[in-house]
Amino acid sequence: MSQLVTFKNFNEIERLDFDIENDTKGALEVLKWAYDHYDDEIVYACSFGIEGIVMIDLLSKVTDKARIVFLDTDVHFDETYELIEKVKKRYPTLTIELKKPNLTLEEQAEQYGAELWKSDPNKCCSLRKIQPLNEVLSGVTAWISGLRREQSESRKNTDFLNLDQRFESIKICPLIHWTWKDIWRYAHKQELDYNTLHDNGYPSIGCKTCTKPAFNADDMRSGRWTGSNKVECGLHT
Repeated sequence: MSQLVTFKNFNEIERLDFDIENDTKGALEVLKWAYDHYDDEIVYACSFGIEGIVMIDLLSKVTDKARIVFLDTDVHFDETYELIEKVKKRYPTLTIELKKPNLTLEEQAEQYGAELWKSDPNKCCSLRKIQPLNEVLSGVTAWISGLRREQSESRKNTDFLNLDQRFESIKICPLIHWTWKDIWRYAHKQELDYNTLHDNGYPSIGCKTCTKPAFNADDMRSGRWTGSNKVECGLHT
């Protein structure tokens, strides 16, 4: 299929048929298609969890000019920042950008009160994640995400190509068919660096203010926003 899929014509385009029976369950094929079609009009928003590390390695096999953006909320774990530096050294040709919010933590506290992530976590995520990503994606046709169907109930219907109404773009999710075991099998085989918090009960890693070790073995995101009804930061809803 050679026709470019855009936000406006998404519903007019038949779904692409990628081979999910190969070694990467369609991921490499999807990435190759994406960069063939979108080239520099695509951004990878990476959280630098283990899925992100696998995705970056796959990207390195497809292109040497991928633009990778990390939403730097200023409240990530030290281990996350340390990992980013390791990744930069391993893939020197890839562009890794740390996108910060418009408000510093001090300015946010002055306007909304201290520790906004406790009093209004949705507002905090909006200011420190959603708005910055909206700025990154302004004028960009597509973005890549490491979502997997296995991760949660809210992600089980994710497709390779998704119409993203929030950001008015095409969201590409190459890893939708990968299992947790698939991710780690690939990471170990390729000897990839990863966030050491994964070894300490953190299957899903976000901001240190809102992330604890998972308490439910059947829910890898059970350590996120514990004690509240919040299950997503809002980037994927």
